[in-house]
Amino acid sequence: MEERLQKFLAEAGVASRRKAEELIVAGKIKVNGKVVTELGTKIDPKKDEVFYLDKKISNKEVEMVYIMLHKPEGYVTTAKEQFGRPGVMDLIKDINARIFPVGRLDYDTSGLLLLTNDGDLTYKLTHPKHDVDKTYVAKVYGTPDDMDLQKFRRGVTIDGRTTKPAKIQVLEKGDRQSTVEIVIHEGRNRQVRKMCEAIKHPVAQLKRVATGELKMGDLPKGKFRHLTAKEVKYLKSL
Repeated sequence: MEERLQKFLAEAGVASRRKAEELIVAGKIKVNGKVVTELGTKIDPKKDEVFYLDKKISNKEVEMVYIMLHKPEGYVTTAKEQFGRPGVMDLIKDINARIFPVGRLDYDTSGLLLLTNDGDLTYKLTHPKHDVDKTYVAKVYGTPDDMDLQKFRRGVTIDGRTTKPAKIQVLEKGDRQSTVEIVIHEGRNRQVRKMCEAIKHPVAQLKRVATGELKMGDLPKGKFRHLTAKEVKYLKSL
């Protein structure tokens, strides 16, 4: 049965589906000895030979790896970093698979980050049409009042576009800072920070604690664990 080339590459653990598309357009993928650059290309995994960096790719031999990392502040989630800052892959040891982050967390944000070589799942979890809740706990300056909270929940304008409705509740009030829990299901750049700035309560500290019903729990900062079969099944059900 034929399937799209980028889907085959994602399922083979080469890269996420979006990154696989970039590799195809850049002319880095060969099918039966010929460079292919068309995204609509379909292949038959049983008959066609696919190569990346002159290495034959097979999606039948790859063991899928699913990891949860408690990302510390001060780490980037991109594979390559022009300023030489440490990356999350520096924290992953003894994994014999080419894994990559599912989405991203900002350099100065900590918390739950998923990593896998399952490109198909990565695509589904990060695609805008799949609204997966992401829960954050933030320390913000000041304490949002009822009007601020209602504004946040309805959606605020950041970067010229209104955010989708979100959830927010105050967990703890302090003299200078308060702690709030925020749930969003978009993945726009620095979205939580920009939304808090829009209601005049900038973020002092931010941590992602859950993706959907998958919670980070007491996983220590900088450490990772493999997901359980039940957790993987849940993520695929999303």
